[in-house]
Amino acid sequence: MAKQPASKKSPAKSGAKKPAAKKQADATAAQDDPDFVLHSLQEEFDANKRFDADTDQMMEFYRQMLLIRRFEEKAGQLYGLGLIGGFCHLYIGQEAVAIGLQSALDGDKDSVITGYRDHGHMLAYGIDPKVIMAELTGREAGISKGKGGSMHMFSTEHKFYGGHGIVGAQVALGGGLALAHQYNEDGGLCLAYFGDGAANQGQVYETFNMAALWNLPIVFVVEDNQYAMGTATKRSSAETRFHRRGTAFRIPGMDVNGMDVLEVRAAAEVAFKHVRDGKGPVLMELNTYRYRGHSMSDPAKYRTREEVQDQRDHHDPIERLKKTLIETGKTEEELKAIDKEIRKIVAESADFAENSPEPAPEELYTDVLVEEY
Repeated sequence: MAKQPASKKSPAKSGAKKPAAKKQADATAAQDDPDFVLHSLQEEFDANKRFDADTDQMMEFYRQMLLIRRFEEKAGQLYGLGLIGGFCHLYIGQEAVAIGLQSALDGDKDSVITGYRDHGHMLAYGIDPKVIMAELTGREAGISKGKGGSMHMFSTEHKFYGGHGIVGAQVALGGGLALAHQYNEDGGLCLAYFGDGAANQGQVYETFNMAALWNLPIVFVVEDNQYAMGTATKRSSAETRFHRRGTAFRIPGMDVNGMDVLEVRAAAEVAFKHVRDGKGPVLMELNTYRYRGHSMSDPAKYRTREEVQDQRDHHDPIERLKKTLIETGKTEEELKAIDKEIRKIVAESADFAENSPEPAPEELYTDVLVEEY
């Protein structure tokens, strides 16, 4: 039997909770609604693509991005000295994504989950650089007691749920976090990051389907740094415009310049409002660029030095905001003073990590199983 055209639904009244049968009826109507527009959020965003930040806000964005940059540069040095073991994936070049998005979150309600390129996301949350660096170097004072290392940062206090080494696994877990927000009616949303390399994972689309079907409060963020582990997206993906990937699941998409922190923040305002208004998930494509290899062990021979230098010279997110700040009246001396302060903070975090003890042997057997919920 053929599906019947759905009648136009009247706007839902806010406030009162709906019975389960009514929710299901509304979900069915939404699926069949001929007036549903997948590009509506893009149009709203395109109408005003720059967040109207005051000077103090821009200075804070600048400071936070610079902290990530200097921290990651120091992490690279410590890795070269053998003080960081295993893999180490740096966030250099992508700073505007984490700062632009996470500055718009509600720290008391919202949750964040990401992959293994996770140091920048933790710093964007305002977590102490000392405990992050201690974790990188496998020390007891680290945020995961030195047992997670670079790839598995975690902080339930800040509702930051990793740091995951399995490509794409965090997306499905993010769906679970969003379901918890919905079930607990706490008003929070989940921000689930993944990369262009993870975008072809089957579990990503299973999560898209469930999130749309259950109207979950989640924002999916593709950090498209263009090369995954070392293969250009045009060689690995039939559809390289990742914000279109939610179309089959009726998830609206947004295409955002991830090298401009003010544009990212403006996009976050639109996407987060959509989710908080109970309209279901959003898929954001943040077009960005990593200056270093996939990890510290990657020589990145699949791209030219000229390409990387062009990105640094013409698209760097920190230099872009620095130019804007100078146009508003800030001086080079003021911005250099911030850089000097940040370098001091990062140096202190490295010293703290190097002088912290390693975990005791018996720590190996803790946090293996959850004993109570």
